[in-house]
Amino acid sequence: MIEEVEKIQVKAFLDNDSETFSYVVYDSESKDAIVIDPVLDFDYASGKTYTEGANRIIKFVKNNKLNVAWLLETHAHADHLSSAPYLKEHLQAPIAIGEHITEVQKTFKQVYNLDKEFLPNGEHFDKLLQDGETFHLGSMTIRVIHTPGHTPADIAYVINENKVFVGDTLFNPDVGTARCDFPGGSANTLYRSIQKLFELEDTTEVYICHDYPPEERQHQCKTTVADQKQNNIHVGGKATEDQFVKWREERDATLNMPRLIIPSIQVNIRAGQLPPAEDNGTVYLKVPLNRL
Repeated sequence: MIEEVEKIQVKAFLDNDSETFSYVVYDSESKDAIVIDPVLDFDYASGKTYTEGANRIIKFVKNNKLNVAWLLETHAHADHLSSAPYLKEHLQAPIAIGEHITEVQKTFKQVYNLDKEFLPNGEHFDKLLQDGETFHLGSMTIRVIHTPGHTPADIAYVINENKVFVGDTLFNPDVGTARCDFPGGSANTLYRSIQKLFELEDTTEVYICHDYPPEERQHQCKTTVADQKQNNIHVGGKATEDQFVKWREERDATLNMPRLIIPSIQVNIRAGQLPPAEDNGTVYLKVPLNRL
């Protein structure tokens, strides 16, 4: 059992601009791999996109002779654009996300008044994953847990029951938890989702999507279920649902919208694809005024 656990390797890639961790998880023997939450570099001021971060992932994959079977999203991110389509093109891997992405698509189709051709049915992704669904890759068994609250569509990926990739559900214990004030978000629901994660073994490694470290430490991508249960400043120490909801809602009322929420969501609900180019060959993103 120990030998099998050690075969599964995790390589983290930090996007410093959005403080996002992307991951390549792979079986060092079979070379089967997955990529979780890849980031597309984006300069909002100029409207330019770059693939420097995605190319780092591609270089790592090729240098280690990995076969990427899936590009996995934990949710439609509001703080960075996804590079999944670019990786799909270069690594020949399909894109998957939780099936409740259709709820997010319906909401933001209205927010952005998207054209009739945009159907909120999840067709932009190659596969929609269900709660409890399990699939196998090399010596990896990957189980899906639906973890709504931050958005209705968040999911976590549990690998071999000893690693879990939680997206924006949990942050490092000294940072806390994700906000719940986006359309469809719910602090009550997030609390209950976190309790699902707390049912995992205490030794389970928890890989987070974002870290916003205090000045006294550097970015860290990994913690444990035990550390979260004991020390998370929002839900640790057996905090009750009422306590969490009160604090979370008061905190969310003071937060500004993420810097890249406007461009990010309208791209990420399309599985990272940019909107169609207009008749002059240029792609445009919409800015809904006074909606968020």
